[in-house]
Amino acid sequence: MRGVAAAALLAAAFGAHAAPPSSPSGASAPTAPALDKFDIRAQLSPRRYTTLAAELGAKVKRITVKEGERIKAGQLLVSLDCVIQAAQRDKAKAALAAAERNYAANARLNELNAVGKVELDTSIAERDKSRADLALIRATLSKCTIHAPYSGRVVEQKVRAEQYVEPGTALLDILDDSALELDFIVPSRWLAWLKPGHTFRVFIDETQKSYPARIQRLGARVDPISQSVKASAVIDGSFSELIAGMSGRIELTPPGAAAQ
Repeated sequence: MRGVAAAALLAAAFGAHAAPPSSPSGASAPTAPALDKFDIRAQLSPRRYTTLAAELGAKVKRITVKEGERIKAGQLLVSLDCVIQAAQRDKAKAALAAAERNYAANARLNELNAVGKVELDTSIAERDKSRADLALIRATLSKCTIHAPYSGRVVEQKVRAEQYVEPGTALLDILDDSALELDFIVPSRWLAWLKPGHTFRVFIDETQKSYPARIQRLGARVDPISQSVKASAVIDGSFSELIAGMSGRIELTPPGAAAQ
């Protein structure tokens, strides 16, 4: 996007050397700089997007969503078959119960001065170890279900039910389309008047409609070759017909340009 816009701006700059049109009186009419008149393109992108991946090796038990479906934060998306980890949890729970009984018995004997300090300390250590083992298994089991980190939509399903996945295997691509953003390039001279909060409109090709937008932030560096800077904006409002990937034309007019 940046390369295309920069090339377009440079192309427009070459057009600035053309002779200006003459007025009826024969004098040259003032014209706006060519860069300011060039159509600035932008593409809609989601505020957040990510790839959800498996954190352990297991077989995919169930996928609850399909591509394009809307999801809510916390919703179950994928569950893995973790019968082995569940059995390990039950084993760890039994070991912890035994360790706690042993410690309780030694603690009672210690009150009667009938057990050595080493034996008591050992039973405490075994109890703590069993608690840690159970916590580890429970943490592993929590990775058997993948929930939506935020509300949005499913972009792509990368695995199928009954498929075995390794740790790190991509499962789903999701995005947050609650606020669609626009990234585009503007002439660096516009920094004199273009500030965060500035409102404008953007014409989207796919819908053939114009929508309100607002500047969120401006780039931290000017490209010295194209004399341009990156700008980021957000669609000001919610429009169900808009989806990520659509593109259009930024309708930004420098102050005073309309009168020229």
